[in-house]
Amino acid sequence: MTSPVASVVHQGTQVKLEEERQRIVISYVLPVYNEREGIFFFHETLADVVASRPEFDFEFIYVNDGSTDGTLAILKDLAKNDHRVRVVDFTRNYGHQLAITAGIDLAGGDAVIVMDTDMQDPPEISLELIDAWRDGAEIVHARRRTRQDTAFKRLTAHAYYRMLRHCTDVDIPLDTGDFRLLDRRAAEELRRFRERSRFVRGMVASMGFRQREVFFDRDERFSGETKYPLYKMLRLAVDGVTGFSTAPLRLITKLGFAVLTMALMGIAYAVGMRILRPDITVSGWTMLMVAMLGLGGAQMLSLGILGSYVGRTYSEAQGRPLYIVRQVIRHDED
Repeated sequence: MTSPVASVVHQGTQVKLEEERQRIVISYVLPVYNEREGIFFFHETLADVVASRPEFDFEFIYVNDGSTDGTLAILKDLAKNDHRVRVVDFTRNYGHQLAITAGIDLAGGDAVIVMDTDMQDPPEISLELIDAWRDGAEIVHARRRTRQDTAFKRLTAHAYYRMLRHCTDVDIPLDTGDFRLLDRRAAEELRRFRERSRFVRGMVASMGFRQREVFFDRDERFSGETKYPLYKMLRLAVDGVTGFSTAPLRLITKLGFAVLTMALMGIAYAVGMRILRPDITVSGWTMLMVAMLGLGGAQMLSLGILGSYVGRTYSEAQGRPLYIVRQVIRHDED
């Protein structure tokens, strides 16, 4: 027969377990590549920020994207001293978008926040994302009001996002990177998107759900250099356009009609001069070179655009894994 004391203890344990199951968990997905100088400061700052929300439980998923500067050792130390930290260690550098994908695949929270670890995405803004989510939004984008970048980068980013919105059928939020919050249901749906040439912000925008924006001022990097040089930005831009728009293919048709129109005008001019002014000798050198170079340039541009789409199809047809994880590191309280 169970004693009254044992019964009370059992009931208390059940209540405690039920409360723990009902606590809301927020998962932070944090892609990292060669951030040895600033990763410890970032984690300390983030931990201080989330300490102001004791009503939530947090997990920090750092995805080591093939770092070569000793970042992994620091991440292991963070995991050893903070049971909330999990480290996903890639076998090589797969890129920022796939690092985000791996983190979301592993996240188990009621909401998932994706942000960079270079302090350009202020950790305190993540609390505003949580507030907007608690207010009913299922996806919350952090939209840059200002950014501390070069004039060239600000100008090209401004033009690109507006061009992308004009070209695609997906309403991709302006001036937003990958800093956002996803509800558990939205994160589950995003896990079903398995294409290799990934443009995560476009995928998220295409899913629908109740979306909201939170404005913030983007800071400078805390340390180190940008991990998105010009060539990587261009590659990401191409993935965004070719992944969510067939406008470049339609452009080939328009370009073909334009070249055909100019060719017909050239033919009409040459025939007209031959009939009406046979006494004038026209060398035709300039016209010939313009026609040849113009037609050749249009053909090469068309082949390049077609090649981009064929290349995407080829990569998808291979069916290779998006990424390979060497190890997942976690030190639980037990």
